[in-house]
Amino acid sequence: MTHPPKNPQKSPPTRRSTAKPSPHRKAGQAGAGAPPANPRTVAIACQGGGSHTAFTGGVLQALLGGIDPQHHRVSGLSGTSGGALCAAVAWFGLLQDKPALGATLLESFWQEMAAQQLPDAVSNQFLVWLQRSSAWLALPEISPYQLPPTGQKYLAEVIARHVEFARLPALVKPASPRLLVGAVDVLSGQFEVFHSHHASPQKRIGVDALLASAAIPELFRAVPVGNGRYWDGLFSQNPPVRGFLSDVAERDAKPDEIWVIQINPDRRADEPRSTSDIADRRNELAGNLSLRQELFFIEQANAWLAKGWLSAEHFKPVTIRYIRLGLDLDYPSKLDRSPAFIDTLLAEGRRAGSEFIRQLAAAP
Repeated sequence: MTHPPKNPQKSPPTRRSTAKPSPHRKAGQAGAGAPPANPRTVAIACQGGGSHTAFTGGVLQALLGGIDPQHHRVSGLSGTSGGALCAAVAWFGLLQDKPALGATLLESFWQEMAAQQLPDAVSNQFLVWLQRSSAWLALPEISPYQLPPTGQKYLAEVIARHVEFARLPALVKPASPRLLVGAVDVLSGQFEVFHSHHASPQKRIGVDALLASAAIPELFRAVPVGNGRYWDGLFSQNPPVRGFLSDVAERDAKPDEIWVIQINPDRRADEPRSTSDIADRRNELAGNLSLRQELFFIEQANAWLAKGWLSAEHFKPVTIRYIRLGLDLDYPSKLDRSPAFIDTLLAEGRRAGSEFIRQLAAAP
C-alpha cells in the first residue's frame, strides 16, 4: 500500500476507530445454503467530504463484493458531494445486476480523479499547501467565477465515463435500487434531493445533478439545473436519509436497515486551539449537523413506534449501522488528490468495509 506524504503541520494519519455494526442475524457466504427467503433490505448513505470520500469508494467496493444476498439486499443508495459520486457509480453497477462492475468502476473513477499528470499534481500540491498555510499566509481570495471552469468540466467528463446516463431510462425500473443525491438551491435556499425515480425528469439523476451536489462553493461555480442554481449538499442533507422512508407509503418498500458511511468524526480527543484545528473542527461539525438531523427523524420514528404512537401498518423499525473513516485527517486533505493519498483511502475503505461485513456475519 502506498501512503500520502507527511503533513508538515500534522502527524501522519492514525486510526481513531473501527466500524461497530449493531448485532444482527448471521450472514453466510453468498450462494451457500438454502435460497434467499426474505433478505433484509439495506439503504447505503454516503456522507460527503471531498477527497476523503475515496474511503467511501473503498467501502462500497468491499460491500458490493461481500454482501450475502441471502441476508441483505441493497434497495437504495444516497450521497452528497463526493459521497454522491461514489453512490452513483455503485448504483450504475447495481442497476445492471452487476455489483462487481460497480466495484471496478469505483476503482477506475478514483484513479482518474487522482492527480496523475505532472501539471495536475503540481497544482494539487499547491492548492493543499495554500489551504494549510492560510493561518499564517495572507493571500487574496479568488472566486471560482474569476477562473475558467476547467475542473468542473473535467469532473463532468470523468462522471460520464463511469455512468452511462443515456442508458438510465431503460435501466431504471420501479423495483430498481433508488439513488438520492443532495444539493441546495443557492438562490431560494431550498434543500433539494435529486431522485432516480422522481416524477419530474428535471429532478432525476443526471450529470448536472451530480455536479450540483459536488459544487463546493470555494472551488466550483453553482450548477444550473432547471430553474435552480445549486451548490454542494453539505448545507442541506449530508447525505439524504429521510427520503428512503418519508417518500414511501408502503411499509415493505421502506428499508430494514440504513448503513451510513461517515467521513467526519463525531468526537475529538483534544480541544482545538490553533486556527487550523478550529477550522477543521467547524467543517466536521457542519458536515455532521445535517447527518444528525437526517438520522434523528429515523431514531424518533423508531422510538414512537416502540411506544405504539405510530401505526405498524405504515412504519417499521429501521436499524442504523455505521462504517466510519478512522484516520486523523485535516480539512485541507479533503482537497488532496495525490495518487498515494487516494490509494491509501481506497485501501482503508476496503479494510473497513470488509471488517464491517465480517462483524455482520459473526453477529448472533
